[in-house]
Amino acid sequence: MTTPGSATVRLKALSVVPEGDDEVLVGDPATGTFVTIPAVGGVVIAALQRGASIDEAAAEAEEFAGQPVNVPSFVDTLGELGFLAEDAGDSGDGVAPEPVRTAPIQARRWMTGIRPEAVRPFFGPVAWTFYAACLLYAVGVFAFRPGLIPDPAEDAFAFDDTGLSALAWLPFVWFAAASHECGHWLGARALGIQTRFGVDRRMWMLVFETDLTQLWTLPRRRRYGPLLAGLAVDSVLLAVLLTGRLLIDTGHWSAPDLVRSLLAAWVFIKVMQMLWQSLVFLRTDLYAVLVNALGCRNLWRVKSLMLRRAFGRLTPEEAEELADSTETDLRVGRWFRWVWLAGFLGVAAWFCLLLLPVFAEVLRWTADGLAEGPLSAAFWYRLLCAGLLLGPETLALSLAVKEYAGRLAARRGASRRASGTEVAG
Repeated sequence: MTTPGSATVRLKALSVVPEGDDEVLVGDPATGTFVTIPAVGGVVIAALQRGASIDEAAAEAEEFAGQPVNVPSFVDTLGELGFLAEDAGDSGDGVAPEPVRTAPIQARRWMTGIRPEAVRPFFGPVAWTFYAACLLYAVGVFAFRPGLIPDPAEDAFAFDDTGLSALAWLPFVWFAAASHECGHWLGARALGIQTRFGVDRRMWMLVFETDLTQLWTLPRRRRYGPLLAGLAVDSVLLAVLLTGRLLIDTGHWSAPDLVRSLLAAWVFIKVMQMLWQSLVFLRTDLYAVLVNALGCRNLWRVKSLMLRRAFGRLTPEEAEELADSTETDLRVGRWFRWVWLAGFLGVAAWFCLLLLPVFAEVLRWTADGLAEGPLSAAFWYRLLCAGLLLGPETLALSLAVKEYAGRLAARRGASRRASGTEVAG
C-alpha cells in the first residue's frame, strides 16, 4: 500500500501507553490486540489521531527522533496489525469487531453491565487494607490453630455417603470459582475496563478465567487491582469460613455436626483453590502479577522457545522469533524456563496431596457400585456422582487432546509443504 504524503490516515480508537523511556504499548481495546513499538511510533500515532497528514506526522517524528522516519512504511505495518479504521471489521455498519480468542471456550463480546463508580469503593485503599487483613487473619488462624489446617482425607467428605459428599462439593466449587472471577470483573469495571469470561485448562485441570486483555490500555501500576481482585474475594470468603470453624473449635458456637463438616470441606476447597493461584508457572493470577511487575511482553512464549533451544529442538523460524524478543523477556526467560520446568513437580505435589486422596476415594467408591451392574440403582447413582465430580477434568483432558492434535496436524502440514517445495525445486 502506498499512501500519499498529503493524505491523512484514519486509525481505530487505539490506546497508547508509555512503557519505559524507549517504548510504547499500542493496542486496539475492541479486539484485545496489543504490540510494543518504539516511542517514536507513539508520536506518529498521536499525530495521525489528531488528523495530521503523513508528511506532518513524519516531520513530528523526525523532530522527536533526530533523524528521518519512514512513516508510510509504519502506516503499512499498522494496517497489517488491523489498526486502520478502513480494515475489515470496522466497516462503519455499527457492528463491533470480535475480540481475539484467548481461550478454547469464551464469550464472544466484552461485558460491561455495571458502572465503574458503583464498584470503585470496593477497590480503594481502605478496601485493599481489609482484603489484606483477611488474608493475614486466615494465615494467623492456621498458624495458631494448626488443627484447622485442611486434611483432604478427612475434611473433603462432609457426609458418610461418599457420593453425597461429592455432590456437596459442586455448589461451593462453582460458587467459589464464580466469585473469584467476578472479583476480576468488578476490579476491572472499577477502572472502566471491559472483560469477558472463558473456560481453559492448565495442564489437565479445567479452569475458569476472566480475559483482562484491556488492562494493557492502562499504565502498569494501575493493573494490579484487577489482577489481584480474585484473590481478594478468596481471602474474604476464606476468612468468613475460618471464623465459623474457629468459633466451633473454641466452643463459642455449638453448631450441628453437619455444619461443622460442611465448613471443613469448604475451607479445604478454598485453600486448594488459593494454593493453585500461587503456582506462577501455570499462568495463574500471580503469574500475571509477576509479568506485569517485571515488565515482560511475551514471557510464556519466550520461555517455550528457550526450552526448545536448550533441548536442541528450535527451528530456524523459532530462532529468529526468539532473537526478536525483548531484552526483558530474554533476561527473565533465562530463569523462568527452569521454574516452569520444575513446576511440574509443584503441580504433581499439589495434585497428590490435595486432590488425589479425594479422587481415589471417589473412584474406589464408584467401582464398588459399578460392580453391582447396570440393573441396580447404586450403579447409576455412583456413576452420576463420579461423573459430576470428575467431569471438569475430563473436559480439560479433551481440550488438551484437541490442542495437541491440532499442533500435530499443523506440523504434518508444514512438513508436507516443505517436502513439496523440495521436490518442486
